Amino acid sequence: MSFRPKQDGSIVLRSGETRILPGPAQSSKVDRKAVPASQPRSRWRKRIAVASRWLHIYLSMVSFGVILFFSATGLTLNHADNLSGKERVTRYTGVIAAAAMQPNPDHTAIAAQLRREHGIRGAMTDVRDDPDQVTLSFKGAGYSADAFVDRPRGTYQVIETRFGAVAALNDLHRGAVTGKGWSWVIDVSAVFLVLVSLTGLCLLFFVYKRRTSGLIVLVIGAAIAVLIAHFIAA
Repeated sequence: MSFRPKQDGSIVLRSGETRILPGPAQSSKVDRKAVPASQPRSRWRKRIAVASRWLHIYLSMVSFGVILFFSATGLTLNHADNLSGKERVTRYTGVIAAAAMQPNPDHTAIAAQLRREHGIRGAMTDVRDDPDQVTLSFKGAGYSADAFVDRPRGTYQVIETRFGAVAALNDLHRGAVTGKGWSWVIDVSAVFLVLVSLTGLCLLFFVYKRRTSGLIVLVIGAAIAVLIAHFIAA
């Protein structure tokens, strides 16, 4: 079959039939119609999925040490009676500087002297002023110290107790008497774990084959946790 092209883009077959070939304008119109209307939406879904995956992976890596620490110390805390170490008690004696006792006891100056001379650590959690005696208590992770100062003479006795490494780790797990710095560590760790959970849940919605079963397991797990908490608290 032979054909003869014409100037308007059409061709004439030997049989005399004329056919029009699509020009540039027609092809561009066809191309625009071929673009699916849901493409922008699909692009945003892909971006969200990629961002969630990236965040989930790297947040999990950052939080790995946090999860390991709180998991291990959760076990030691739950079995504190069996894993508790040997307590070490130390006693110190001395005389408080007269300037810290007159005319009224300066608790900050007394504490500074005890820290300087005996390495007393921890936060000063309690102070008592009695007519004959001043009592200062210090507490930290796995640590406590009590200082008894004789007001008339200025002499003192300090009883320092170290409860061991396991007790210190247990106190860090509870966030007990560990100061504002460790409190910030706990807050940041909690935020990281929440973000890991949320990004993992977000990823679940993009895994179409596992989305329904994953959500069912999520609901079952949450229900079991609520039931256990209910029966323990009852």
